[in-house]
Amino acid sequence: MGLFGRKQKKTSPGFLAVQTSPPVNELRLGSRISGGRGSIWENRLYRSLRESVPVIDAAIYKIVRLTGGFQVRCSDSRAQEAMDSFVKNVRVNGISAGLAAFVNIYLEQLLTYGTAVGEIVLGEDMTIKALYNSNINDVRLSCGENPLDVEIGVRDSAGNYSGIKHPELVVCSAIMPEPGSIYGTSILRGLPFVSDILMKILGAVGTNWDRVGNVRFAVTYRPGENERSFGRERAAQIASEWSKAMKSSDPRDFICVGDVDIKAIGADNQIPDCAVPIRQIMEQITAKLSIPPFLLGLSWSTTERMSTQQADMLTSELEYYRRILEAPVRKICSGFLRLEGFDDSLDIIWDNINLQDEVELAKARLYNAQAEEKEINNRKEG
Repeated sequence: MGLFGRKQKKTSPGFLAVQTSPPVNELRLGSRISGGRGSIWENRLYRSLRESVPVIDAAIYKIVRLTGGFQVRCSDSRAQEAMDSFVKNVRVNGISAGLAAFVNIYLEQLLTYGTAVGEIVLGEDMTIKALYNSNINDVRLSCGENPLDVEIGVRDSAGNYSGIKHPELVVCSAIMPEPGSIYGTSILRGLPFVSDILMKILGAVGTNWDRVGNVRFAVTYRPGENERSFGRERAAQIASEWSKAMKSSDPRDFICVGDVDIKAIGADNQIPDCAVPIRQIMEQITAKLSIPPFLLGLSWSTTERMSTQQADMLTSELEYYRRILEAPVRKICSGFLRLEGFDDSLDIIWDNINLQDEVELAKARLYNAQAEEKEINNRKEG
């Protein structure tokens, strides 16, 4: 049989099928949902927003990186060894490896769309072989008969959604879902309006620089009474010489005879100052993303104390995202331990966000120790 002969119907050696992925031969269809939370139209809007405004895209990537890593601690030493190997080497999607890679993509999806979906892929021996980050546009979440139950459907080639056989293998999270809603709220919600204004201003700035910054000249030739019979020929000659002077890379003088007037078009006009409106819009964007301006390269005047407070606020935001991520990570790791025959008790320990946290924690321990020492001395004296 040749190199490209017929293959067996198997997704990959030792792997079972991924449930939350559409059929391989499916063509990506347009949006079949007109709007609403979690719709394909809304998701595409947020994706295009990140592509159009670099500050928004940079802020999301910085949040993902600043969230930091974690360690999974088990009580059993044998379970700990197996868990360390799983966290480091588990296959993620097609080319990545490690639970951290899955969590990073999961968090990016969570921030962009407000909802993230992932799947645990089992092998033929019923152990976890891979993790898969589902495309949010290929999955639909809905309430079951019980409002506390979540039904998961995957889109087929016809654009219809059908339920999956093993929803217990799917992990999903949402940021600040509205009451009665399964889908979360994207951190980009509210930014399309101000971002549209920002793009209009930047587009107008580019157009104005094309008109005013790139200087154009108006050359007017007024032939005298004795020159009118040769006016057309002289005008063509002036135009030819002027064109050569403008196209020359070296400075070149333009010399002509007669009444010739040269004026710059647009050079006298001033480009409107856009610094103030752009800053106002950028303040709205940074406030929504909860990112200190100096982390995005915005050199706004600020004090050292204000920067410290902004860093503390960012730490609180990152702690909130960590609490959301802890549930899917715990489900994945607990499932791995149970399938491997170990006790599923574990602890997730996150790394400190930065060195400043280490200093503050050390100060807190010092103050607590000093307070405890004073209480002991007071008891002895009493």
